[in-house]
Amino acid sequence: MGELRAGPAALAILLCLASALGLAWFWLSAVSRLAAVLHRAADEEGPFSAPLPIPRLPAIGRVEEGLGRLARSLEARAALVTRLRASDEAIVEALPDPLLILGADRRLLRANAAARRVFGLQREGAARGDMGALLRHPLMAAALDRALVDDGPQSTELALPGSLTRELSAQVLALNPPLADGGKLLVVLTDRTAARAVERMRVDFVANASHELRTPLASIIGFIETLRGPAKDDPVAQDRFLGIMAEQSERMRRLIDDLLGLSRVEITEHQAPEGKADLLALLQAEAAALEPLFAGRGVHLTLALPEGPLTAAPANADQLAQVARNLLDNALRHATREVRLEAGHGRQGAREGVTFTVRDDGPGIAREHIPRLTERFYRVDKARARGVGNTGLGLAIVKHILARHRGQLTIESEMGLGSTFKVWVPGE
Repeated sequence: MGELRAGPAALAILLCLASALGLAWFWLSAVSRLAAVLHRAADEEGPFSAPLPIPRLPAIGRVEEGLGRLARSLEARAALVTRLRASDEAIVEALPDPLLILGADRRLLRANAAARRVFGLQREGAARGDMGALLRHPLMAAALDRALVDDGPQSTELALPGSLTRELSAQVLALNPPLADGGKLLVVLTDRTAARAVERMRVDFVANASHELRTPLASIIGFIETLRGPAKDDPVAQDRFLGIMAEQSERMRRLIDDLLGLSRVEITEHQAPEGKADLLALLQAEAAALEPLFAGRGVHLTLALPEGPLTAAPANADQLAQVARNLLDNALRHATREVRLEAGHGRQGAREGVTFTVRDDGPGIAREHIPRLTERFYRVDKARARGVGNTGLGLAIVKHILARHRGQLTIESEMGLGSTFKVWVPGE
């Protein structure tokens, strides 16, 4: 009887154990599936989008329901953060001033559109050229060091040497905490080159104008006094003096026009031109405009231009036309019988470009004068230059225009054999 009573008890115990194990298995299975989903969520970088398992137990179901609400809330917040980040990046990208993001190791991480345009950068890639020189500049390096140590923005002003000196003002701020991409330093740049050029232009304009205008102005004043006094009743002297006064007035007008033109060129010299220029068309137009002057002085203008297209790019067509006009006018003043205008394609190192050349058969220029021809108001023969209407600014204007175009002017001359002025600018 004892054995019979022990059998049902053992069976009951076994059933209880089996039920407990089954219930535990259900719990563990649900918890394991939930844990697997949470692990996948933790491994995902973006918003969690995996579906939650269908609950088998009510208690686990409430947990899974809460996690589902949490996942949807986190996904909505992640989407909001993404939109805000995109909005912030769009604002930074549109800022007119160059802006840089650097890592703690001074490595360039990001640059906005203004910075890429100023320094010729791609969206991705290491700093190079002027940007590399900026980050290596001792004054910039010192400002970056101070920003990492001290609180508050650090400022500095510096000049980047090169074909055109660039004057910059920089504000540096440490980012605490760092950005998600490791950005630790914010650099905001202001290009002061144009403003400083305007300041120098004002000073130079006053100095040059006062110096160069003094002589013709004194001459005009002297003739006015003469006409009021000894020559007031002398018609022959009056006609002669009025003619000289008209010449001096025209000289002052040309001088002022050239000074203003040079000032305008200097203001934009640091800004690379945009667009393209049809070199053949502008050379033909300038030659046609000056043809009456050549004919009036008995000088033949010969054109040796190719039939195919010659495109300068990037280029400002009006400024290149002024270069051609100044060189042709300069050749006309010194030629005896002929001026020759040629054009074609040419390379400058590894760069493709276009060229045009102006040759005259004038008296030539001594070798020691050639390096100084593009200086403002430099004249080889001052008396003769003033006599033919030379202000001494034409070649200076040419030099500054070509500097803006990253071009080059080559001058060759020998005494008695004439002079050759060759222009090269980047092109297609």
